[in-house]
Amino acid sequence: MPLTAPTAAMLIIGDEVLSGRTKDKNLGYIADYLAALGIDLKEARVVGDTEEAIVQAVNALRERYTYVFTTGGIGPTHDDITAECVAKAFGVPINHHPEAVATLKAYFEQMGREPNEARMRMARVPDGATLIDNPVSKAPGFRMANVFVMAGVPKIMQAMLDVIAPQLARGIPVISRTLTFLGGEGDAAKPLKQIQDRHPSVTIGSYPFEGAGGFGTNLVLRSRDELALDKAFADVRTMAEELTAAGTARGWTIPEK
Repeated sequence: MPLTAPTAAMLIIGDEVLSGRTKDKNLGYIADYLAALGIDLKEARVVGDTEEAIVQAVNALRERYTYVFTTGGIGPTHDDITAECVAKAFGVPINHHPEAVATLKAYFEQMGREPNEARMRMARVPDGATLIDNPVSKAPGFRMANVFVMAGVPKIMQAMLDVIAPQLARGIPVISRTLTFLGGEGDAAKPLKQIQDRHPSVTIGSYPFEGAGGFGTNLVLRSRDELALDKAFADVRTMAEELTAAGTARGWTIPEK
């Protein structure tokens, strides 16, 4: 099986996210979820509730990546314009979907709420789109080609993602190893670069921190090739041992999983 993977982008939509009023809780969840499926999240963008920005982002991302996941902007209010913008991006009309209309009417009747014009806006999807079931509050998301349009509310988005998952092509999940180097990041930089050059199929990242004993950095290695990962990690471990023996570092540890 080739060591490749489908790619993805996330488009977060909403003025409330850009203003700081709403703190996005979906990006990290989606990144973890896709990683477990062997799908590489390559890009994330945040745009406001403006037609031009949403249309441009949807068109750019859907051409570049295997999948695009959007969150936000599919509610009942005037600023919920994601569905209209996706329709414009694909050059198709938008209409009330009969199945969505029936589902929402039944739900509102059960809740004792009027299926007014605002609420029924949530049944509008671009022509040619397929619905994404919403087990939480019934208002559906939709899929248009490789673009998956989901709610911004985390609980609802997560339920929709579970519905979407069986439709997605999968790759080999990335494996990671971590070594905590108790020394300055600059002291490890040169030998770490040499290790990276020797192991091109492994990605090595350095994430510095300051602890009670001084500066340190978490060295995180990632790859789909477990054998290559083990070899690169062995080199990083040897580097940490040598720098510690030379007095350049205070030591190193391998964090428990």
